[in-house]
Amino acid sequence: MAGKKDSTAATKVASTSDASGTGAGEKMDFKRILPIFVIVLVDLLGLTIIVPLLPIYAASYGANAVVIGILGAAYPVMQFIGAPLLGRLSDRFGRKPILLISQIGTFAGFILMGLSGNITLLFVARIIDGLSGANISTAQAAIADSTTEKTRTQALGLIGAAFGIGFTIGPVIAFASLAASGNDYHVPAFVAAACSLGSMLLTAFWFKETLPADRRGHTAQRAGVSIGSMLKAISIPQVGFLLVLMFVQQFAFGGFENIFSLFSLSRLGLNAAGNSVIFVFLGVLITVIQGGMIGPWSRKYGDRWLIYMGLATLAIGLFLMAVTPNQAVPWYSKAGITTELTASHTLPGEVSATKPVQVELPADGNTGALGLIWIVVALIPATIGGGVLSPAINSAITKRVALNELGGMLGLSAAFVSLANALAPLVGGTLFQLLGSSAPFLLFAVLCAVMWVLARREVKEQPQRQPEMAPALANLPVQREV
Repeated sequence: MAGKKDSTAATKVASTSDASGTGAGEKMDFKRILPIFVIVLVDLLGLTIIVPLLPIYAASYGANAVVIGILGAAYPVMQFIGAPLLGRLSDRFGRKPILLISQIGTFAGFILMGLSGNITLLFVARIIDGLSGANISTAQAAIADSTTEKTRTQALGLIGAAFGIGFTIGPVIAFASLAASGNDYHVPAFVAAACSLGSMLLTAFWFKETLPADRRGHTAQRAGVSIGSMLKAISIPQVGFLLVLMFVQQFAFGGFENIFSLFSLSRLGLNAAGNSVIFVFLGVLITVIQGGMIGPWSRKYGDRWLIYMGLATLAIGLFLMAVTPNQAVPWYSKAGITTELTASHTLPGEVSATKPVQVELPADGNTGALGLIWIVVALIPATIGGGVLSPAINSAITKRVALNELGGMLGLSAAFVSLANALAPLVGGTLFQLLGSSAPFLLFAVLCAVMWVLARREVKEQPQRQPEMAPALANLPVQREV
């Protein structure tokens, strides 16, 4: 157990490291951030190859909207359990070993997904990946180690830019692999596994540990992963509301991302290839926003303004999405979509019965460009909001906690994200099934509008960093590590 002297020394080391990360503290040291950015990008390529296809993949096995929602929740439920603990372990043992552990789990999950021949194995693959899914929160902690308060929002925004680039390149790879394999959904999973293997190699041979040995293991308490401990974390001064805000914005934007392919299939008749193209557009938007816009916006207006603007634009975009005209794309054929979805996706030597499609498809005859144009326009404000909120909120959190708690608090933030990602597809899928395809987006839009009102009162202009151990955080249950 570290004594007061050791704790003070750790703070001095942390302060020195933070201050020296970018020289004058005004410009981000891109050379220090580049390895983290590239590793996250390569790792995310695997994810973004799979995300646009997963709902349609499940539908091809006869899953309805509720089952698809449960499948979407499997990964974040497991990540909710694993990410906070791995975040704390990264504070104790360093960022690199924990990052490697999480990448191994991701690789194994994609391999199993490629070998799956039924929806049960799809669930198992997502569970394995989720249990070790601390890739992003650990990378965020490494970025916090390598930046100052003035450059942290921009650096964390690069993680979002990696998502954007991934969502641009990943769906293109998915489209190409489907075209080359005759719409065999196993092939994109194996390509995703290859990307995950590449990220492991980059981490092992290029990434340099960002947490010095004398800054490890100084956290006196380690937050548990229970709902009770998260509720106690909400009581932390200045930080609690930001954690709630992180949950709500991810519930809305993550729910939108998770159910979008199902929505566009049902409303516009877009198949896997069509959704891949839409996700390319989404990726370009995220790349522009988080790679080029969020840095200047943050320096000029601050995190508080970004949070206000993000909530407003996300609410507007989700509402527009909900009222998308029910008109299929011009090239739509119900018979063609049905044939594609009911085709067997089996490995060589397997025999699989064709399962009926449980998702309602548009009728033939009502086709045109209006629905597609409308949904593309709605994506712009929705993506602006979703693109700025997560890095702005995380940056605001890191400026309000003790330096020796950065990794743990970002891990806790990731737990709220995982909880939101777990609940959003369950709620969204159920509303989709019972009340229609517009219902989830209307709910998400209303929640963002309510949080915009509350944020204007709760998010203070001038943050004050908590002392070495935030009092409310110190009261959280101890997570025992072996």
